[in-house]
Amino acid sequence: MDIGSYLAQNARKTPEKLAIECEGRSYTYKQFNEEVNKLAHGLLRMGMSKGDKIALMMKNSDQFVFAFFAGAKIGAVIVPVNFRLTASEVHYILEQSGTVLVICDDEYEEIITSAREGTNVAHVITAGTSKTVGHHSFASVLSTDVTNPQMEISEDDDLEILYTSGTTGRPKGALFDHKRVFNVGLTMMITMGINQEERILHIAPLFHSAQLNLFLVSGVVLGATHIIHRDFHPVTTLQSIQEDKITHFFGVPAMYNFILQVPNAADYDLSSIKRCGYGAAPMAPELVRKSMELFRTDQFYNLCGLTEAGPGGILLGPEGHKHHLGKGGKAAFLTEARVVDGEGIDIIPGAVGEFIIKGESIMKEYYKKPEETAKTIKEGWLYTGDLATIDENGYITLVDRKKDMIISGGENVYSIEVEEVLYEHPAVLEAAIIGLPDEVWGEAVCAVIVPKKDAMVDEQELKSFCRQKLAGYKIPRKIFIEEALPRNASGKILKYQLRQKLV
Repeated sequence: MDIGSYLAQNARKTPEKLAIECEGRSYTYKQFNEEVNKLAHGLLRMGMSKGDKIALMMKNSDQFVFAFFAGAKIGAVIVPVNFRLTASEVHYILEQSGTVLVICDDEYEEIITSAREGTNVAHVITAGTSKTVGHHSFASVLSTDVTNPQMEISEDDDLEILYTSGTTGRPKGALFDHKRVFNVGLTMMITMGINQEERILHIAPLFHSAQLNLFLVSGVVLGATHIIHRDFHPVTTLQSIQEDKITHFFGVPAMYNFILQVPNAADYDLSSIKRCGYGAAPMAPELVRKSMELFRTDQFYNLCGLTEAGPGGILLGPEGHKHHLGKGGKAAFLTEARVVDGEGIDIIPGAVGEFIIKGESIMKEYYKKPEETAKTIKEGWLYTGDLATIDENGYITLVDRKKDMIISGGENVYSIEVEEVLYEHPAVLEAAIIGLPDEVWGEAVCAVIVPKKDAMVDEQELKSFCRQKLAGYKIPRKIFIEEALPRNASGKILKYQLRQKLV
């Protein structure tokens, strides 16, 4: 079955069940399916056809969800776009993907107008109040036809092009069909026990594969209820969990960190939460412990994956957290994982190698990039570019990106190890370890620190704190204080920007 057909199925099975609630607007599964069908028929009337690329540059909303499933129902390929990108960055994605139609929020009209120049984009649909001549309003596109489109779609038809985070250069488009996306959702259903009674809170961006495929798609396939926030705010997040009786929460580590800074966070009733997931970036063990205390549950899941796997990879469940906190985990359902040396041979426990995965959710290819695809997928194994270790029990721990590993005085320094120590310091809100050029050592280990509110970070005291837990060559030689760390929308710290700024 294709992804859109599951929505139609749930509209028949549980028509009156609450499907979506967003900023005061709510829809049953019957209404959800009808809104999607009205947009789908409207897109067909505009000349959209199976295989066309439709880009979405939108914040979280009911309209984002309608657009995604309408595209799926007519056999289009959805290209989610990071709404924080500049016009030149968006232009690259629109051009490289061959996008022919863009659906955007009104606040991004100016960016899209500039970005579409010289591309194949023929139409722009604006969600909100359009100020641009020639753009279609979302409402004007809708058809009155609420029936399911009669489009023949197979599980092997393409559904998404997900552009990588671009932390080290130009993003690449990972191509997925309906079957692969379904398998991503199925993995969450099996490993996290997600069912149709869930009330899922969506605060992480839906354009990112984690929130989109792991939780929106899986939840719609099951017929769960979705509470959608346009933006993340720690206080409104806590309020929503309490008032909407959220059962399932997912956030990137930075979100958990901000929630923990809410002065009266412990006063909120979070008892409805059955499980919590985190991922998209490493989460320090100390931050996990404090989050468990706040949410009053040990049902935490470390979802350690990558966009090219849908996302997917390895997973550390509640039992793993009891004895292996800080590790990435073991291969998720439908996935195999290994750590190998430069020859593709499995490393011995304790050594460092490259983390590679193989499974049913791995991308088909990097769209229109055969050379990059061939370098990344070898004999069915996806080479992630992440450095990792594996222990005697098969638990894998990511230690760094290949390009972020620091070599200081001939010694390898893995940033995550140092960052985890820094997060234990009571004055540190956020931390990033980078390597900067050094005449003596080749690279110097440097820390970029964001202090907690009203906290002072003393450089010598912080180095002494690290010296108690780290070998001398791992201790930061320089410490920089910043108000914030540059991050992409998935929560990953953009270390190359820090290096460019501080070099």
